[in-house]
Amino acid sequence: MARRRNVLFILIDQLRADLLHGPIADHVDLPNLRAFMDEAVAFRRHYSVCNPCGPSRASILTGQYAMNHRSVRNGTPLRHDAPNLALEVRKLGYAPLLFGYSDTSLDPRVHDADDPRLRTYEGVMPGFDEVVEMGSEVSQPWRDDLAAKGYDLPDYARFYEPQPAPGAPRRLDDPVFYRAEDSDTAFLTNAFLEDLRGRENTGWFAHLTYIRPHPPLVAPAPYNRMYDPQALPPPAAVPDDDHPFLRTCAQVQRAIKTVDGFDTLDETPDNIQTLRAIYLGLATEVDHHIGRVIAFLRETGQYDDTLIVIGADHGEMLGDFGVWGKTNVYDAGYHVPLLIRDPRGVSGRTVDLPTESVDVMPTILEWLGGDVPSAVNGRSLMPFLQGNTPEDWRKSSYSELAFGNPVTPTFWQSELGLSEAEANMAILRKGDLTLIHFNGGLPPILFDHTAGGEQVNIAADTTRAADLLSMTQAMLDHRMRFADSTLSKTMLTKAGPVTGT
Repeated sequence: MARRRNVLFILIDQLRADLLHGPIADHVDLPNLRAFMDEAVAFRRHYSVCNPCGPSRASILTGQYAMNHRSVRNGTPLRHDAPNLALEVRKLGYAPLLFGYSDTSLDPRVHDADDPRLRTYEGVMPGFDEVVEMGSEVSQPWRDDLAAKGYDLPDYARFYEPQPAPGAPRRLDDPVFYRAEDSDTAFLTNAFLEDLRGRENTGWFAHLTYIRPHPPLVAPAPYNRMYDPQALPPPAAVPDDDHPFLRTCAQVQRAIKTVDGFDTLDETPDNIQTLRAIYLGLATEVDHHIGRVIAFLRETGQYDDTLIVIGADHGEMLGDFGVWGKTNVYDAGYHVPLLIRDPRGVSGRTVDLPTESVDVMPTILEWLGGDVPSAVNGRSLMPFLQGNTPEDWRKSSYSELAFGNPVTPTFWQSELGLSEAEANMAILRKGDLTLIHFNGGLPPILFDHTAGGEQVNIAADTTRAADLLSMTQAMLDHRMRFADSTLSKTMLTKAGPVTGT
């Protein structure tokens, strides 16, 4: 009897694409991801279709734009009848295993009001079997593991504070209290490999999700001081732009929000570079453990029976343009790596056409021989994995961001005078142009990546009015084309419901 094929889908939280291909790539050591890239297909213009974590993962796992699944912020429920990758692979005979988290806010309409799962945005996407819980709010198995190893555990709220030497003042690059071999990244990898040892040759589907290099930006030794801050390229300069959204971002998206244990933090060049260096150290730590996973698959003879997908949910500004985090307009918050190895496909290929995070779900389903639900907005990447390029491939990529809150108004709402329904934006990238269209009457932003790039907003330049109009029309076309198609592709006929393409 033929061995069943496996799927390993690794998602790294907050990993920028330019760590693999871009100006930072020459300054960070990611040997395992680079070696894997030589055996995979690398999608160099791959973008998350929304931020932050919960909405991004909702789009990845449902294959839908945020405008359709509407889980637009951490804590906004995902409708219970949305199709998702876990439920679809169950139809193919796989038990989808979750090692880590999916950050799914569950639909209160189908759960009792007292269900504790309705008190957190870190729920489990329906259909997954949660093997190891690693939510940022709990991480109980990891904490139990540390306790069993004899650590004197601080309060969980202080887990990620840098630990100075006795009598010394706290520094940004001081290490955490646990050793590298006992970190959250190491623990999750150990748990994954231990579980997989009992599943060899059975045909499995695993979603492995690493929270690093997501802040707090603190690392165990030696990763905390692995890189010389002064040797790193500085962040992109603050643009001379008084756009109201950018102005509010500059007020709230500060470096202090990326660290624990500090009441204040001066954003000096030294401090900024130190935080950037710690981020790279955390990325290298994740790379080390992904190397362990790939080595295990090779050693157990499963590497050539496994589709391996490695990506990220969203990026991180890292001080570029004077801001931190990912809820912004710039590419660094959305441009993420995507590496896919089909053991029966091509290797070492790079694709420079626009791809989106919604493409991952239909790709995996097609590889497994499953049907893609009509509600899915993404498109399978299988042709690229087989060495082909579809002639009708998309010319643009699309992302969304909701920056309001219906319960507690955000700083943006208060500062800009917006309702929750108005506090959102959409991004369209096409050719050399990027359009950011805001709701609520805020002026648009238009970047030309051949003339000033993200440093210069040309939306008000009358000589570029034709570009602004064409990009606005393209965005409107996109939203009209990809409106929710859960049932719109189905017709009731005398023979019963028939669904088209």
